[in-house]
Amino acid sequence: MTEHTPEFGDKPDEPKTSGEGDTPPSGVPSQQQTPQQGSSSQPSQPAQPGQGAGQYGAQQHPYGMHQQPHQTQQFGQQPWPGYASGQPPQQQQRKPGRGLAAGVAVLALVCGLVGGGVGGFVGYQLSGDSSGTGASALDESKPARSASTAPQGSIQQVADKVLPSVVQIQISSAQGAGEGSGIVLSSDGLILTNNHVAEGGQGGRLTALFHDNRTAPVRVVGTDPKSDLAVVKADITGLIPAELGRSDDLPVGSQVVAIGSPFGLSGTVTSGIVSAKDRPVRAGGESGSQDTVLNALQTDAAINPGNSGGPLVDMDGRVVGINSAIYSPGNGQEQAGSVGLGFAIPIDQARRIAGELKDTGAATQTTLGVTITGSPGQPGAQVRDVTPNGPAQQGGIQTGDVITKFDDRAILDPDALVAAVRSHNPGERVRVTLAGPGGERTVDVTLTGQRG
Repeated sequence: MTEHTPEFGDKPDEPKTSGEGDTPPSGVPSQQQTPQQGSSSQPSQPAQPGQGAGQYGAQQHPYGMHQQPHQTQQFGQQPWPGYASGQPPQQQQRKPGRGLAAGVAVLALVCGLVGGGVGGFVGYQLSGDSSGTGASALDESKPARSASTAPQGSIQQVADKVLPSVVQIQISSAQGAGEGSGIVLSSDGLILTNNHVAEGGQGGRLTALFHDNRTAPVRVVGTDPKSDLAVVKADITGLIPAELGRSDDLPVGSQVVAIGSPFGLSGTVTSGIVSAKDRPVRAGGESGSQDTVLNALQTDAAINPGNSGGPLVDMDGRVVGINSAIYSPGNGQEQAGSVGLGFAIPIDQARRIAGELKDTGAATQTTLGVTITGSPGQPGAQVRDVTPNGPAQQGGIQTGDVITKFDDRAILDPDALVAAVRSHNPGERVRVTLAGPGGERTVDVTLTGQRG
């Protein structure tokens, strides 16, 4: 299916240095404390957001070669609130009901001082030691080794299970060095990773570093830039394949764990939740087009440059996504970093694509058979052209129709339609809701696959 990137009005303003997300909230009062007697109160400094590149809304930054982050659309950012004047905060008025709590705190402190003084005096009298030196924690013997085991469903247990199946992919090329991550698919060296990690080694060398510290050169088996997936092969045996799960029934809010090599730190484990599903995200940064839209899982588990191609797993240790991108505002001149908005390719899509790449070296993309653009004055994706004898034409979709729903999923813009189509497999039948000159109508369409 051929889709063209819609034009969405004027370009945004040039940004100030920023971190990942929209402009931080302004007008939020800073916490102030009354200086205690005998101490000096220093004004707090404004927090400095990190800089980087991302790709959802402002930027999407894939990070196989993280020394050269992609630049995309930029948005301005204001500094976080803080004490810009250098003056100490004013004393707050005491609120009703807080006097007792403050009094109790002071009383406890005073009692502690008196008790400590008495104890010290008695100890001195009994020991007759005038040196003032007591027992130290450093003098205690080392405790026995912990015999506890990881609780069922804990992050520790997930890490124990998945870490042996995660690979660091080291990239060396004429453009520089970098790293990404990968997931072991077979004991004899098949590895699933991102296309932007694999293509980072074009004209150079890819090397896999495994959990047991063995290394092996890597060759590319197949790549699919549109889904940002690749399968590579290392000449090695005795690996532990990852267990693949499913993403279609993964609830928003469920706990997940991300594992990879952020900034080259292999075997790094972070945790969070599934923040959202079916998020349209463009892979490839500024170079990304509508052809590279991912139907992504969103997570707040920390994902950073170098995590690309690594697994997002559920609390049973099953892979539910392939970490691929982060959102990070800024001018793209500095290294991107996590601010809690990471995106992963759902494993249901990745499993099919990876199987085709392993078997044939190429993959098919699910297509509706239309060219689309933005719909002026209303949400949806407007059909500019219909492929002859394609699934859309056979289903009764016409040029000028505005697609507003795809099955039960609302379509707000062209990227949302591309993501919705990609969430299905070729051969599946869907119901499409259309708005046109004759009013709203629905049609049934059987999707097809397009090679390459």
